[in-house]
Amino acid sequence: MDSNATTPLDPEVLQVITSALETAWGNPSSNYETGVKAKVLINEARTHVATMVRCKPENIIFTSGGTESNNMVLYSALQMFWEQQNTQATGHTYLHRNSCSHRNVENENETEDRICMRPHFITTNIEHDSITKVLRHFQTEGLADVTYLPVSKMSGRVEAIQVLDALRPNTILVTVMLANNETGVIQPVGEIARKLSTYSRSKFHTKVFLHTDASQAIGKIPVDVHKLGVDFLTITGHKFYGPRIGALYVSNPDDLFPIFYGGGQERGYRPGTENTAMIAGLGKAAELVVLNIEQYQDQMRVVRDYLEDSLQKQFQLRVMINGRYPTSERLPNTCNVSFLGEGLQGNKVLARCRYFQASVGAACHSHMKYVCSQVLLASGVPPDVASNAIRLSIGRSTTKSDIDVIVNDLKAIVNLMLAEKVWPVKH
Repeated sequence: MDSNATTPLDPEVLQVITSALETAWGNPSSNYETGVKAKVLINEARTHVATMVRCKPENIIFTSGGTESNNMVLYSALQMFWEQQNTQATGHTYLHRNSCSHRNVENENETEDRICMRPHFITTNIEHDSITKVLRHFQTEGLADVTYLPVSKMSGRVEAIQVLDALRPNTILVTVMLANNETGVIQPVGEIARKLSTYSRSKFHTKVFLHTDASQAIGKIPVDVHKLGVDFLTITGHKFYGPRIGALYVSNPDDLFPIFYGGGQERGYRPGTENTAMIAGLGKAAELVVLNIEQYQDQMRVVRDYLEDSLQKQFQLRVMINGRYPTSERLPNTCNVSFLGEGLQGNKVLARCRYFQASVGAACHSHMKYVCSQVLLASGVPPDVASNAIRLSIGRSTTKSDIDVIVNDLKAIVNLMLAEKVWPVKH
């Protein structure tokens, strides 16, 4: 019950990976048979991934995963900002930090604020760490300014008008996840793109790029980069029954910069000998999504709704479904639930579960001492409710019979913990 953290390899994906390891072990840059076969598999996989998000194969760059894809976009935005500035003012050296003590300016009458301007990023307060930690690093190092937009406590979403209001002459990138990994709330990325397209920059006329991390959405809902209107989109294989690698959609490859250097693989954007087997597996996972997305979506929604109905029937006023807003769409597989009562913290309940595995939030935080989810707090969930939260995320193979076992397990545990609270055991 933790499919938002990771998923097992689909049997067909595993078969493709195994076959590639056995028969396509050659270097894809080589001209002999095993190398050529590896290159063919990579090209086929790129086509499948491109088809999944409705773009051309040349717009797909393979990466090690979602974190690398996100980092590549953010660091590219820094580079793009300075290139845009230098294009507009040839001969000017724009500093990447606060200090303006060293500069090369043809026109000494140029305003100080333009010379010292840093790039500005806009994001939300519910993003993944692979976005927020990079942006905080930029702030700490004086490389950029960042605006963190709060999501509405009534909808769990950021509104497009908030993005427009936050724009500055030096804004270079807006990054908003497509769907939140804890609440499942789908963000209005397409609407943000439409608003940005009508925005007229009056002073510097630099382009504002739009990025979305679609890691949680792909494989659960249809994803179309053109309908979303994004410049960059992050893909993470292990969220949709593929291997632990990823990809990045780039609308215009000229806007992407490598974050490390080496050979010319992936057209120089992501150098290093390609991981043929994992790329082939990612391609197969994408092909399965293309063929079956409607079935996956419908099946997960039916089972998730059955889960929530069963929880409410069994626990009535003692259960609260978090992130279920009347005006917002959610991923079809995500249920964030709190059992109300003192001592029913989510981590304590899960520690006593016998028949299923789940998490209290993002898996990347599981090593930390338990703290209340900042995503839930930002989404308007009260602290005492957020501290009791459990994220139950449905997989493709989850059935209603599984749900019956899970709900009965939770009922027994919660009732036992409440009884222990009333009648503490003496040691």
